This record gives sequence, structure tokens and C-alpha cells, in this order.
Amino acid sequence: MTNSNPRAWIAGCVAAASALLLTSCTSGSGDGAAVGTTSPQPSVSASQAAAEAREKTLTDQAQAALAAVHSGTMVEAGAERVTDGIHTEPTFRRGRTYKLNLVCFGSGSARVTFTPASAGAKTEVPCDQSLVQQRITVHKLPIRIDADGAEGSTGMIAWQIDTA
Repeated sequence: MTNSNPRAWIAGCVAAASALLLTSCTSGSGDGAAVGTTSPQPSVSASQAAAEAREKTLTDQAQAALAAVHSGTMVEAGAERVTDGIHTEPTFRRGRTYKLNLVCFGSGSARVTFTPASAGAKTEVPCDQSLVQQRITVHKLPIRIDADGAEGSTGMIAWQIDTA
């Protein structure tokens, strides 16, 4: 007759219970699928793919227009949907002057504002592929630049800030 160790018996019961719990937590509800697996995502719709292709084309065109007028050393540049707007606080140096170039491809317009207002004048950017240039004078830091699309505006707006 052998004398069993109670600790070994409890450890065995805990291991068996853990295995049983893990098995029950990962089994599906009868469909054979494990919990935590996901079904395949639906493919991108044709209209969404066309919209993305149009955005890329407009972005490329806007950036090419900015490249044509680039001068000085570039400080910051980017492109956004008009509906998202531009919201940035570039790294400027006090006492310097910079040039902001903007172009919007699409329809509608965007309004550019500066904080503090003394950094630059409010400017309207039409989404008709026109280049808009604005001088930025740095007296006080930081400077925030916002370009918000007018209601119903669509397309892409690109900007580039160069040293003057």
C-alpha cells in the first residue's frame, strides 16, 4: 500500500481543472471556430478605391505645383484632405520671416488663420489649383497655422513652408 502526498494530489487536480477551463474557453459555440478568430474583412469597395485613387492624383498634382515655386530651405510641408484641414505648429525661429505656399485641388475653399494673429493675415485658398502665398513673421512663439475647409469643400490641400 502506498501513501499518496496530498500536495501532489491537489496539484494534479488544479492542473486538470486548468486544462478543462482553458479548453472550454477556447472552443466555439458548436461551429468549430475558436474564440478570438476573426472572419476575413470584406474587400475595399470599388467606390472607396476610386476615391483613394482620386485623392492620390490630387495630392500628386498639388505637390507638383508647390515644387514649382519652392525657394529657400524647406521647414515643413504636407498634404491633407480639405475636410480634415491643416493644423500645425512648425518649428520657427524668433525674428525670422518665412513663406507659406498653399494650393488646393478640388472644389470649394479653405480659410487659413494664424495664432497669434500677428504672424500672418487670414487668407482664403480657393480649391481651383491657384497658388496662394503668405508671409509669416515670427515675433512670438509658438505659431499655429490652421486651414479649415469651407462647408461642402472637397479635394486635397497641400502646403510648404520655406525660409524667406
